[in-house]
Amino acid sequence: MRCVILDDYPGVATSYADWSVLEGLETQALREHLGDEDAVAAALSGAEVVVAMRERTPFPASLLQRLPDLRLLVTTGMRNASIDLDAARAADVVVCGTSSLPTPPVELTWALVLGLARHLVPEVDAMRRGGPWQSTVGADLAGATLGVVGLGKLGTRVAAVGTAFGMDVLAWSPHLTDERASAAGVRRAGALTDLLAVADVVSLHLVLSESTRGLLGERELAAMRPSAFLVNTSRAGLVDTDALATALQQGRIAGAGLDVFDEEPLPAGHPLRTMPGVLATPHLGYVTEGNLRTHYTEALADVVAWRSGEPVRVLT
Repeated sequence: MRCVILDDYPGVATSYADWSVLEGLETQALREHLGDEDAVAAALSGAEVVVAMRERTPFPASLLQRLPDLRLLVTTGMRNASIDLDAARAADVVVCGTSSLPTPPVELTWALVLGLARHLVPEVDAMRRGGPWQSTVGADLAGATLGVVGLGKLGTRVAAVGTAFGMDVLAWSPHLTDERASAAGVRRAGALTDLLAVADVVSLHLVLSESTRGLLGERELAAMRPSAFLVNTSRAGLVDTDALATALQQGRIAGAGLDVFDEEPLPAGHPLRTMPGVLATPHLGYVTEGNLRTHYTEALADVVAWRSGEPVRVLT
């Protein structure tokens, strides 16, 4: 039998879990992203088991039909919108997942907020180049307003850090109640545009769905303050990328911290890589040692359980 691990960018999958326990199963980890369905189908030809990094490589019905040997598809995390679960069931492919740590994306969110507020990239670049000494003026977080869009598991943690910084925290989501907001120690905004109009920092923490796709478009971005920062460590589809680029180019918002993009890896010539006011990271939200160890050890456990005929964490 053959097992292929996809999108192991940092090359740690086989060192963070002992795949040698899978006797009779050849394990191969691929570090390079496979850019199209033909390349994926070729790389996975003959593989009975595939371990996929959440939403990196899509598994639509058209691809699943080209993988007749595939029997088990493990994804990191317990949600993966890029897998056609109905098609997988029809093809008799078991799809299961792993748990994820909630803290890594929260920590990266604050790295981006602080990087934007204190202009860390231009200041560090200037230091390295021997350029001007202290060429920017940072924004104060204490006393500023943090707008958290989506007060779930991650948003609540982000809000708590904002409170610790002495920020006034305002939250909004489509179904947020005053009771839930109060329990998290924040105020509930009556509407998304109400939050956008007063927030100095807006941080997105919603699940991407048909109802939230393009949630922040031209109208919503126009409601933001010119001095405000937008941070997105959730999903790129929550924001209209073209409208965001225009708002940044025209100086209608002060900057954006982005860890997620419509196309990943982001093409080398993409303007978001070099646009002033953008602090961009290559989807690092989940990439910590603790989280990847959790992903790969639990993925291995899923494979072991499946081979033994034991229950696995099936996605529904």
